[in-house]
Formats: sequence, structure tokens, C-alpha cells
Amino acid sequence: MVFEEKMITNGEPEEEEEEEEEEEMVDPLETVRQKCEVTEHCVHAREKLELCETRVGSRSQTKEECTEELFDFLHARDHCVSHKVFSSLK
Repeated sequence: MVFEEKMITNGEPEEEEEEEEEEEMVDPLETVRQKCEVTEHCVHAREKLELCETRVGSRSQTKEECTEELFDFLHARDHCVSHKVFSSLK
């Protein structure tokens, strides 16, 4: 009888484990990226990217892609991030 009770309780998670909550981790890189995306240089690069996407999306047959504009935006954002990310680490 004792053996059966142990097997039943061992198969179910204990209540204490369910009540423990872990703090949600925030990626500092994502935080810095969001801050950098609102800087003047990044906003200008994003506007160019969005104009290109609108232009390409409005045409049914086009060979144009927005690769250059995307890389320009990512470069501007990552340049800003590279200067700020290490200062935000603990």
C-alpha cells in the first residue's frame, strides 16, 4: 500500500514547483536595437526601405528588390548598437 502511494505522488509534479515563477529574461540586445531604431539616421534608412517595399509591392512584374535598402538600414542600426550594447551589460 505504501509503495502504491509513493508511485502516485512521484508521477505528479509537486505544488511547490508549479508556484515558482521565473523572472522573464529581457535580451539587452533587443532593447538597444529598439532604442537605436528611433535615431535620426536609422529612421531615414527605414523610410527608404519602406518606400522601396511600397514601390515593389505595387508592381506585379518587377525584378527590383529592396536588398540594398535593407542592408543600409541594418548597417545603420547595428552601427548604433555596437556603440551602446556593451554599456548596457551588467
